[in-house]
Amino acid sequence: MLLWLFEQLAGYHSSFQVVRYLTLRSLLSVLTALGIGLVLGPVMIRKLQALKYGQAVSSYAPEGHAKKMGTPTMGGVLILLSIGISTLLWADLSNPYVWIVLAVMVIFGAVGWADDWIKIRYKDNAGLPARKKFFWTSVASLGAGIALYVIATQQPNPAQTADMLDVLIPFFKDFSIPLSLIPLGIGFVIFTYLVINGASNAVNLTDGLDGLAIMPIVLVAAGLGVFAYLAGDGRFADYLHIPYVKYASELVVICAAMIGAGLAFLWYNAHPAQVFMGDVGA
Repeated sequence: MLLWLFEQLAGYHSSFQVVRYLTLRSLLSVLTALGIGLVLGPVMIRKLQALKYGQAVSSYAPEGHAKKMGTPTMGGVLILLSIGISTLLWADLSNPYVWIVLAVMVIFGAVGWADDWIKIRYKDNAGLPARKKFFWTSVASLGAGIALYVIATQQPNPAQTADMLDVLIPFFKDFSIPLSLIPLGIGFVIFTYLVINGASNAVNLTDGLDGLAIMPIVLVAAGLGVFAYLAGDGRFADYLHIPYVKYASELVVICAAMIGAGLAFLWYNAHPAQVFMGDVGA
């Protein structure tokens, strides 16, 4: 959004062209998400407390977890807002990868919100029925896989398409799993589905203690941001023998927003936690 605005202003003064630099927009994305999280955090915590959206503790949980009963949950809304607003402000909104990530984030967040709301409203730790969670997360994951496959098949160079669909094995220079050889992208879509759902469930299972889930999220976002930057730059990709994925570098802005939002949330989630992210965040 702001990128488009500054591009228009660049026609009047060349100094506005500096916003086109990915590194600057990534830095601004971190700071924006961090600022939003720190400013809105206390407001959201007070609102959640007023609504009595407190953490429910399972009867099977250790005795030490009982004191967490009533701590505001659904703080993941703060994370999603920080990431979403920062991304919309600083990312190139003409980039299809940006919209794929945002769509998956919104759908998974909505499923998590429904799960949290049912747990709080009906005092039931079961939350949203598993079949409904599975259905909607599968829709998002499969949709993302299909969209990524379509983008890959539109590349003018067949070799580049294969690079975008195959799975690289770490520490092996020229070895990969050739998913591109499976017709109609079935292998790639299934693999994408497993990665997205697996990562989501991994975070959900990790969350449970003060600051336990959010710090790995920040570190993983930083690592993925580095990979996105390198894969989106033809020179680095060629030098490091990794697939060149056109426009992938724009995902650095989203990863930067995740880092900023995560650090802001950690400020309120560190021991003793003032808020939990809940399923809407996890």
